[in-house]
Amino acid sequence: MSPVKNRAPLGDRTEMPKAIPISNGVSINVVQSALFSRQKKKLHKNQIKVLDEEIKKIVENPKIGEQKKGDLKEVWVHKFKIGPQLFLLAYGWNSTTRYLIAIHSHEGFYKNLKRYLK
Repeated sequence: MSPVKNRAPLGDRTEMPKAIPISNGVSINVVQSALFSRQKKKLHKNQIKVLDEEIKKIVENPKIGEQKKGDLKEVWVHKFKIGPQLFLLAYGWNSTTRYLIAIHSHEGFYKNLKRYLK
């Protein structure tokens, strides 16, 4: 399937974009949803460092995650571990922007994500 078209999968719930340069000299905007920001604030400093590294991987290669199907077809999810804990990072993307939607452990992740995106 194709990446997110010209609209953000976040609706009006976004923060100001932050541009991150990637290896080929192009800057990619990274936009955090309000939900993502709230969830990130709950993480410890060492967890945030790992999260930032994973976000850099997504900026470099947005196809690193798995594209969802059905109601969440515009959403990609990247799974990674911080210590023993598995985290899921939901995001959308197009050629110039990465939209960070949510970060959480697996428990109730997809149900909460569907509710947020409606």
